[in-house]
Amino acid sequence: MTFLPARIVATAGSLLFLAGCVDATVDIDVISPTTARASMTQVMGAEFYSLIKPDLDKPMAGTADGKHRMERFCAKGELVENADGSAACYFSQKGDFATILLGRDQQRVRFTPLGDGLVRVELSLVGIAEEVGAHRWDDEKTRQMNQSLFSGHTCTLRFGGLEVVDTNMSLSPDKRSAEQVVHFLDLINGTAGLPATLYAVVRVK
Repeated sequence: MTFLPARIVATAGSLLFLAGCVDATVDIDVISPTTARASMTQVMGAEFYSLIKPDLDKPMAGTADGKHRMERFCAKGELVENADGSAACYFSQKGDFATILLGRDQQRVRFTPLGDGLVRVELSLVGIAEEVGAHRWDDEKTRQMNQSLFSGHTCTLRFGGLEVVDTNMSLSPDKRSAEQVVHFLDLINGTAGLPATLYAVVRVK
């Protein structure tokens, strides 16, 4: 899901890494050895939402049926405009592992059944900085603009089920989920200190 002026992921449109003007929370709950539920909340501040709002209702140029651009904010999901001028996009999806798309038309999260009621859930962070366009920040003006845009914005990832038995993320007190807060700017600058892959082994029965 492409926003302004760069992109990162978000369920059923682009699940995980979004534009710098958006904060996101992604929850992946494994509910059986073969199925999962993915939900995402994206929040865009009032300043940025006021810039893109006039274009959200415009049809995509050149289409007879007036379909909206898939790249637009909340092209899929429920859009809620808040009293303070900000906006939130809510999306959920449930189905077989192969149908959980965490990236536009591609899987970002991998599910590996391990037997005995266990499933490994993992997300590779390799290449994400390039996906948000960091390699295109060639000139100093663009670099400074994007540094400011991404600063302070995060994506919170949670993997859960009946019980998390192994993880390299932060385990919740009840051991039912594991969480990692990803700071976009640290990820892009290579200072996040995160492993190449985030994972949790989840018991589902």
